[in-house]
Amino acid sequence: MDTFRAYRINQEEGSVVAGFEELSIDDLTEGNVVVKVSHSTINYKDALAATGAGKILRRYPLNGGIDLAGTVVSSEDADFQPGAAVLVNGCGLSETVDGGYAEYARVDSACLVPVPEGMTPKQAMQLGTAGYTAALAIHRMEQNGQRPENGPVVVTGATGGVGSVAVDMLDGRGYEVVAVTGKADQQEYLARIGARRVLLRDDIDFGKRPLEKGEWAGAIDNLGGDYLTWLTRTMNYGGNIASVGLAASVALNTTVLPFILRAVCLLGINSVDTPRDLRLAVWSRIGSDLKPRHLDTIGHRTVGFDELPGLFQAYIDGNVSGRTVVEMPNRRAS
Repeated sequence: MDTFRAYRINQEEGSVVAGFEELSIDDLTEGNVVVKVSHSTINYKDALAATGAGKILRRYPLNGGIDLAGTVVSSEDADFQPGAAVLVNGCGLSETVDGGYAEYARVDSACLVPVPEGMTPKQAMQLGTAGYTAALAIHRMEQNGQRPENGPVVVTGATGGVGSVAVDMLDGRGYEVVAVTGKADQQEYLARIGARRVLLRDDIDFGKRPLEKGEWAGAIDNLGGDYLTWLTRTMNYGGNIASVGLAASVALNTTVLPFILRAVCLLGINSVDTPRDLRLAVWSRIGSDLKPRHLDTIGHRTVGFDELPGLFQAYIDGNVSGRTVVEMPNRRAS
C-alpha cells in the first residue's frame, strides 16, 4: 500500500485551505486499525471545517469528514478482524485526528463500532453523526422519562440531517411529532417522514413572559438562540429538551422559572465524546427499535468523492434537506 487520495484541510497564513492530496498510511494520525473507507457523509460541521466558516479543527493539517464507514484491512485489536464492516462517528474525526474524507483511515479501535446487523456501510452513513445524534437525544430523553403518552414532541430545524432522522425515529416510536422549519416548500417531505404537524418558523410567537402556555412534552432543538428560549417557555410539566445544535445562535436567554416551576429538563447532547458503552448501546438501537423507516427518503443523495469541494457552501447557506452520502472510489492504494 503506497498512496491514496484524501481531502486535506490545512491553514496557510491564517486562512483555511482544503483540497485533494496523495497520502500514505504513515501520513495519517496514529491508530491501531486501518480501514478501507467506502462511505462518508457531509454535515454542517464538515462544511464549517472545509470552508473555514467555523473553527472546527484543533490541529492542522487533517483529513476532513466527521464520519466514515468501511472495511477493516489490518488490525492490532483482536476484536476487529480484517473484513469486518465498521463505522466511526465523532471521536475527534476531523477535529484532532484524520477524518473520513480519504480512501483509507487509521483509527483507534476504541472508536470503532460494528455496522449494525442488517445494515450496510452505506446505510450507516445515510445516518452518520446526524442519525446518531438524533438517536442519542431520544435515548437520553427516554432515560429521563419521555414516553409517547406524555404528549407531542417538537423538532426544530426539522429538514436538516439530525432533524429529519429525529422526526422519523420519534414517529416510529409512536410519538406525535411537530416539525419546525423555515422551508415552506418542505412540508410534504416532513409529513412523509412522520411529522403530524408542521410549524413554519416565521409563524411562531416566541412570547415575552418567562412561562407561556405549555404545549410540548419534549423537544429536540437544532437551532439554539430564540428557538431554545421559546421551548423553555412552552414546555409542559416535566418536559425534556434535548439541545443538539446552534444553527441559529449559541445564546440562551431564559430564566430559572421553567426549570423550577415546571420541572423542565435541559439535556445537552454531545455526539463526539460519548462513552463507548453508551455509543454501542445507541448504535444497537439504531439497528433495531430506532431504525428509520424512511432512510432512502432522508438519505437519498449520494455523491462521488470528486464532487466534495463544490458541495459545502449549500450547507453553510442552509439550502440542504436530509442527508448526503459520499461514496469513495473502489480502488486499492497505488
